[in-house]
Amino acid sequence: MGNRFQAQDRFADGAQYIGGRLRSGTSGRTQDIVNPGNGEPVHTYELASAADVDDAVAAAREAFPGWAGATPGERSDALHRFASVLAEQAGDLAYAESLQCGKPIKLSTEFDVPGTVDNTAFFAGAARHLQGQSAGEYSGDHTSYVRREPIGVVGSIAPWNYPLQMAAWKVLPAIAAGNTIVLKPAEITPLTSLMFAEAATQAGIPDGVVNVVNGAGRDAGEHLVGHPDVAMTSFTGSTPVGKRVAEIATATVKRLHLELGGKAPFVVFDDADLEAAVHGAVAGSLINSGQDCTAATRAYVQRPLYDAFVSGVADLMTTVRLGDPLDPATDLGPLVSHLQRDRVAGFVDRARAYATVVTGGEAPQGELKSGAYYRPTLVAGAAQDSEIVQSEIFGPVLVVLPFDSDDEGIALANDTPYGLAASAWSRDVFRANRATREIRAGCVWINDHIPIISEMPHGGYQASGFGKDMSMYSFEEYTQVKHVMYDNTAVVRKDWHRTIFGDR
Repeated sequence: MGNRFQAQDRFADGAQYIGGRLRSGTSGRTQDIVNPGNGEPVHTYELASAADVDDAVAAAREAFPGWAGATPGERSDALHRFASVLAEQAGDLAYAESLQCGKPIKLSTEFDVPGTVDNTAFFAGAARHLQGQSAGEYSGDHTSYVRREPIGVVGSIAPWNYPLQMAAWKVLPAIAAGNTIVLKPAEITPLTSLMFAEAATQAGIPDGVVNVVNGAGRDAGEHLVGHPDVAMTSFTGSTPVGKRVAEIATATVKRLHLELGGKAPFVVFDDADLEAAVHGAVAGSLINSGQDCTAATRAYVQRPLYDAFVSGVADLMTTVRLGDPLDPATDLGPLVSHLQRDRVAGFVDRARAYATVVTGGEAPQGELKSGAYYRPTLVAGAAQDSEIVQSEIFGPVLVVLPFDSDDEGIALANDTPYGLAASAWSRDVFRANRATREIRAGCVWINDHIPIISEMPHGGYQASGFGKDMSMYSFEEYTQVKHVMYDNTAVVRKDWHRTIFGDR
């Protein structure tokens, strides 16, 4: 298909998807989409302006009454068709995702795309189950029940690490609940978000229900978050940017959902299956070149296993195959950009002053030199309060530290501002259960690290944000809860009135 992915032809009408149509941005500024595997341009488009955001919000607002008024069955049927369209386009979606992000094609093909199709199918079913509390006479004189209603226009901002999956995580629960949406993807990785929106239209979802604007964060993004006709903001990205989003959203008293950074601990107790832990650590730290907010980044290993763990991880990391992301044999692709690669390298280079780089810690040369590659990296000997342990690196870097007692291991795991995900490795059910109770994170895996499923929620504690993606819990983010109360007595002069006027 070539590096162009026929994108200049496919998106010749522009990279904004508003009211069911592609159109050009009006900012007067262009953005290059670059293949990070070789630095070559894939597509160039004109960025969205604030006026384009206004148009997208207007289209979503116009579509809202009809979509909100559709029956759950009608929305469910549309989402089932949507899942079928995405499944038919799986090959193109995987190719485009790898091309713009640099992720290995086997990851796009076996994880990103099928996960998105499954998520769409899940919300097709979930659309029929927007249930409130059962009716009952809680006061004795009235019948009460709870309705769940859509909020309105949702303005969502998605990151560049999983553009397709994050588009799905934002769009699907919102529209399944009857909302309409304006999505702003990362401007460097817009292709699959546009394809996702096109697929929604092809599935028969009405124009204006799903809109995509591609613009700079300070222009299109901030305007979307602060727009007076946007009733809710959902943001996935870094914690510092999340704080800025919160400032803007709360100024207009919007519903707010934040999925922010992470620094996931990987706690290995001394009774763990060492081989399983080693393999889990390498896979969990290198997925998507480490550009995953749930990736294993801090391995805490109880001292009896520490040396063997360090050796095993270092050896296994050296077998990981870097290469062209479109080659099915590639294990690890480049980072999303040279800027991100250099940021990751900066963390490792600064750590050399106080820690040991056991393996990796460099960009490959030779035929991969032009890409944004960085070798799998293991760092040991860092202090708990050091930058490389405390800060989110977002690259293929794992830091390993020893611990002695179980108390110490859990305390170290909790010793960051974040709380998105964690894992604990042990054959002892009591140790494992203690870890699930005491590690402060939105997800705790036992003897594994990374798997997610549509039926279970994803979201964090503390500086990792609040709110849940996926699962039925996501409807708590995208619906208003309304109490309805009926009088059952037909009595004109109710007893409680006497507290306001008159006597008993």
